[in-house]
Amino acid sequence: MTRHSQWLRVTPWLAVLLSVTGLAACSSDMDELQQWMEQQRKETRPTVTPLVAPKRFVPQAYDAGLGVEPFSLQKLSVAIKQEASQPNSLLAAEMGRRKEPLEAFPLDAMTMVGSLNRQDKPYALLKVDNLLYMIKAGDHIGLNFGRVTKISETEVTLREVVQDAAGEWIERTSTLQLQEKGR
Repeated sequence: MTRHSQWLRVTPWLAVLLSVTGLAACSSDMDELQQWMEQQRKETRPTVTPLVAPKRFVPQAYDAGLGVEPFSLQKLSVAIKQEASQPNSLLAAEMGRRKEPLEAFPLDAMTMVGSLNRQDKPYALLKVDNLLYMIKAGDHIGLNFGRVTKISETEVTLREVVQDAAGEWIERTSTLQLQEKGR
């Protein structure tokens, strides 16, 4: 038998012996670990803060008849009248005039279908509810006190008075674009 073949016979037994020795070492480490865990369990005391008792809930009766509905038209009209009574208010001039027919429709219900010039004044043709209206600069349209400021061949520019997020009345510019027949 050669040395090499003898080594091959011994090698499996050597591997088994090393494995058993390693497991025995792990076993003693496990015992040590178990003892440490037991000691920690005995020494450590959890601290849990007690729960606070819930506050007593006292239900309140809801009486809608006594309050003002926040989105009511009555509340909005009162706010508009108060604003209009202020000097230098944007609404003061708007509230004192007679309403025009196109102020009964929102802007998104109007379609600009054309423009023309009469006596060197530009006019726009608006279609609303299958009726055709001719407007000029200075006319009022839309629900937000809109006043036409400029008319070109392709659009109508108007100034509206609206409330911002803080409740203040401000001016904003809006436009109606010419709608081509295919649209």
